[in-house]
Amino acid sequence: MAALQGAVESGAPVSRLHERQSFDPEDFGVPSGREEEWRFTPLRRLRGLHADGELAPGKVSVRTDPAPTVTVEHARHGDPRIGAALVPADRVSARAFASFDEAVILTVARGTESNVPTWLSVRGEDAAGAAFGHVVVNVEPLARAVVVLDYGGSATYADNVEFMVGDGAALSVVSLQDWARDTVHLSHHQARLGRDAFLSHAAVTLGGSVVRLAPSVRYGGPGGDADLRGLYFADAGQHLEHRLFVDHAERNCRSRVSYKGALQGEDAHAVWIGDVIIRAEAAGTDTYEYNRNLVLTDGTRVDSVPNLEILTGEVVGAGHASASGRLEDHHLFYLMARGIPFAEARRLVIRGFFGQLIAQIEVPEVRDRAAAAIEAELAGPAEGDA
Repeated sequence: MAALQGAVESGAPVSRLHERQSFDPEDFGVPSGREEEWRFTPLRRLRGLHADGELAPGKVSVRTDPAPTVTVEHARHGDPRIGAALVPADRVSARAFASFDEAVILTVARGTESNVPTWLSVRGEDAAGAAFGHVVVNVEPLARAVVVLDYGGSATYADNVEFMVGDGAALSVVSLQDWARDTVHLSHHQARLGRDAFLSHAAVTLGGSVVRLAPSVRYGGPGGDADLRGLYFADAGQHLEHRLFVDHAERNCRSRVSYKGALQGEDAHAVWIGDVIIRAEAAGTDTYEYNRNLVLTDGTRVDSVPNLEILTGEVVGAGHASASGRLEDHHLFYLMARGIPFAEARRLVIRGFFGQLIAQIEVPEVRDRAAAAIEAELAGPAEGDA
């Protein structure tokens, strides 16, 4: 049985939701749905990714289009770069780590800089079988890079993505979950930031039947800065879940988390969990997390749970906020009083709701795709508006 790793070994206090980490799936029991970390996830729809049984192989292809400053390699288990930034924190992540055939390793050379994005495209061909993947993005000290993870097609897929951001380096990541409606995707993104390193991580989740994305950040030196943003739009029957964890264990580090979502249609379900821990040694921490959900029709469900654990009083700032609600009547009235029909007024308000987050996406192609997807969602009828 693999040894448990992380803060538990060091004896430091830690949030109970993230205390168990292991590369061995057997160190995690098969979830029943009563566990805190699984109570919102529809286990019956995961097609066995969380269970013990053997799974038929799925068909998923991975293609890379690297920027000139980025090298691409393929490696198997045993390569020391694999697992350097990530230890799985749940059974599906551990199973994905144990089951992938070949990892994709992207390396950005020390001191190089490129504003041209590196694309890594994952395409599913069949949701009947299960596939597993692993990606490592290593940004060496003083380097800068932009990486797009573009998921699409039909699949039953679990993967891990590691981000190593070296001292003084900067990485911008955009993860686009634009799957077909029959896809199940569970993914763990783990970033480790060096001294004075910067990470921008943007998650855009639009497609899939069940999508559970878990971005997490740990600091490996003082002065680290992480900006985690996300937007999602859940339709009838979709389950879109985002579980974030920011572990402040170094002095003078900063984090900002800002996620927005909208829901429409019967049984549309959005889950947002934001966990932040400020350890006793993390004096000078500045952190804030925020989630807002816009409920557009009856029959939807939102679960939004911010958690903040503070173990030192020497912080610059620490806070969280969460709000879920319907379109505000005074916004609609303001526009309609100026002759704008209800349907168009509704679209304008929702565009404004997402507008700032979309504008912050650094890659124009992804920004345009996200805006077009939101427009397509809003093109449908507004009957049943809550």
